[in-house]
Amino acid sequence: MAGSYPSLTGRPAIVTGGSRGLGREMALALAAAGASVAVIGSRASSALDETVAEARRLGRGNAIGLVADVTDYAQCEAAVTSTIAAFGRIDVLINNAGLGMRRVSETFNTQPTRFWETDPEAWRDIIEINLNGAFNMARAAVPHMVAQGFGKLINISTSDQTMVRRGYSPYGPSKAGLEAASRVWAQDLAGTGVDVNVYLPGGAADTDLLPPSPDKKGADGNLLPASIMRRMIGWLCADDSNGTTGARFVARLWDETLPAFEAASRARSPSVDKPAIM
Repeated sequence: MAGSYPSLTGRPAIVTGGSRGLGREMALALAAAGASVAVIGSRASSALDETVAEARRLGRGNAIGLVADVTDYAQCEAAVTSTIAAFGRIDVLINNAGLGMRRVSETFNTQPTRFWETDPEAWRDIIEINLNGAFNMARAAVPHMVAQGFGKLINISTSDQTMVRRGYSPYGPSKAGLEAASRVWAQDLAGTGVDVNVYLPGGAADTDLLPPSPDKKGADGNLLPASIMRRMIGWLCADDSNGTTGARFVARLWDETLPAFEAASRARSPSVDKPAIM
């Protein structure tokens, strides 16, 4: 993770879908920076246990693992309550939990499934996790942030092309909905001290969202490493980004050789209309 952010020391953060892939990388980056991290997985697993163990090693023990289905609001509330019980408050929520097109077809990236061929249950599952799950977690965590006058809500999204790519429905539309919701939530939270931003890799990343294969690659060719998400997650969670809200940032565009403020300006997606960086 580029940069040093003293304000992250002890800062409580929840990372959903944190046991593997992009979520694991962000959770470990925050733990290494000194944050207190609650890693949420949808089920108990060795991957969750291993991620929490590594986060504890990096962060001197300030990490917990929680099991919660983000489509179940009661479980989201319980996860937030457990985080506050462990760390005293909740400052950061990273909505990373997601379900990809493999739920529709294991060959979606080579043989696109047309929307009318998609199983309705698969469609519902993807929307439930990617969009409604983010709402459930935000609904559970944000009132605590508003009460304390501070918070960071970071929603993990995908590229513009993926949102409208043939054969990527409903995954792409679910992320488009999340981005629209993020901009609405930023307006709803204006003046509360709670910032809402969107963060994405900037291309297909090497995660379990893609089917395994010897020549595994995304629709645009070469894959980005999942570790690319470490680049600016520290800045997004630190005081350095206070007041930045309603914006969209691309990890691939973060230039680690630049001062953080300049790097953030360059990593801002041009598709967002004048997000506030203060």
